[in-house]
Formats: sequence, structure tokens, C-alpha cells
Amino acid sequence: MSIAGYIKEIGRGKDGARPLAADQAHDLLNQIFSGQVTDLEIGAFCLAMRIKGETVGELEGFVRAASEHSIPLADAATAFQRPVVVLPSYNGARKLPNLTALLGWALTQRGVAVLIHGPLRDKTRVTTAEIFDALGWPHVADAVGLQAAWQQGLPAFIDIATLCRPLAKLLDVRWTVGLRNPGHTVAKLLNPFAQADVPSIQVVNHTHPEYAHSLTEYLAHTRSQALLMRGTEGEPVADPRRQPRFDVFTQGSKNAELSRAPQEGVLTSLPELPATIDPEATARYISEVVSGQRPLPEAIATQVDCLVQALRA
Repeated sequence: MSIAGYIKEIGRGKDGARPLAADQAHDLLNQIFSGQVTDLEIGAFCLAMRIKGETVGELEGFVRAASEHSIPLADAATAFQRPVVVLPSYNGARKLPNLTALLGWALTQRGVAVLIHGPLRDKTRVTTAEIFDALGWPHVADAVGLQAAWQQGLPAFIDIATLCRPLAKLLDVRWTVGLRNPGHTVAKLLNPFAQADVPSIQVVNHTHPEYAHSLTEYLAHTRSQALLMRGTEGEPVADPRRQPRFDVFTQGSKNAELSRAPQEGVLTSLPELPATIDPEATARYISEVVSGQRPLPEAIATQVDCLVQALRA
């Protein structure tokens, strides 16, 4: 088969390109994930979508395809019988310490199961996987390992190449063409428990304000349970220096009562953070918070409370 017909529609430039319907987007990505297209076609798809941008319908179809090609994890959540928070971690640390693992641990202290998914390594940034390694926290490969990690009272990390191998291969196209592609957005929207009969919520973060509008439309369209926020360098954790806006969506509707306004005004104090962003320094800092030697940054504590309240609702 070929996706040339789809490329013809989406590859007409920013103003001439036509959006795909959700079922067309699903078929396109399913063909890519099933290995039915050439590398040249994949490159053309990535560049065309980079120029055009994704519509809500296209994202719906793309995410559905990624979910169908993901390994099943719902049994772990059903057996563990606790609500789940999903933290997609795909940007890593560039200037600030990556505290996604700390957010995951803080949530477990409130009786919540936490799954973090993302890449093992990034050529330019410090990943959450590297910080898990430095902490000695569990990587999991299936539902059995996931349940075992949760029973230890810890957040769990799963490599995207394990969770959804074809999506990981699409993400890796970035290192060949030099640009990110729709796979990056799809990964940040992937919730393995969205269709499971357990309460779950995913943190959806963005780095640029314009993405907040398109993601709001997507969450409403798909009737998602989510917390939408501006991420810390693209990570799903609040900036420990200043709490961002938290918009909570329940069944796709923005819930004003559960959402939190951003911290305003002049900062009178800053939390003490690691001097460097390397995994070892970040892991030492997290360990000191875990042991009670340091306080949990207030912005992250507020995010935890927001997510827990949303799950209860």
C-alpha cells in the first residue's frame, strides 16, 4: 500500500494543505506503524505535517492508531485498584532540573498509581529514564512489572520503545531529518488507561501558548480526563520557581472549580534546586526530598493536590 494520496492532501503547503478526517489519519499512521510504507514516504509525511500542523481530527486518528499498537497495561491498573496518573515525559532537562520523577513520587504518597512513559535517552537533554536509573527506581516492560512497581509504592517508568515500538521509531525520525514530527504530540497524548475501567488522568503539557488552544480543542473533542499546563521545558511537571496555570478537564469539559490559577506577582523567594541538571545531582535532590531533608517545592505540591482532587471528582 501507499500513503501517497494522503501526502498529496497534506503536502500542499501551509495555506493549500487539506486536513485529513480522523479515519484517514488513523489509516495513514496505521500503515506507517505496520511497516507498509517506505522511508521516503515517512520523511515526506513528517515534513508535510510539520509545515501544515495537526488538526483535532488528525490527532484523534493518530492517537487511536498509537493506542492500538501499544502493549496492554490495563490489567495492572484493574488489579491494583487505585486511580492512575499518566505522565508523558519527552523533552527532558536542558537548563532546569527535570523533576518529573519527583512529581511521580509525590503522587504515590497520596495513594495514586503513576506511570511515566518516554524515551530512554535524548542526545541533547537529560531524560526522566536517566534520573530513574540514578535513583534505582523501576523500569517496567509489561503489566506484571507495572503492578509490582506500584506495590513497592513507587512510580513506574516504561520506555516508549516498549510501550509502542512503532511510535518510538517515528520519534527517532527527528534525528535524521532534524525536525520533530506529529509523533511527538501523539506521544504526549498517549494514555494506556484511557479506555480501561479505572479512574485515570493524564498530564498534557505544551511549550508554546498557541498549542494550548489546539490541545484544549482536542481534549474537549475526545472527552478526555486531563490536566493541561505549560510544561517546564516541555516536561509534565510544574516549574518549581513559579506555579503555572492548571486547567483540569473532566469528560472533555474544563472544570473551573478544580483548575488552578497561575502564581502571579513578584517572587519573594525561590526554592533551593540542584546546581546542575545531570541525573546524579537531580537524583540526590529528589532523594533528599523523599527522605524529608528538603521540602517538596510548593508549585509541585499544588500540582499534586490538583491532580488528586481531579481524580476524586
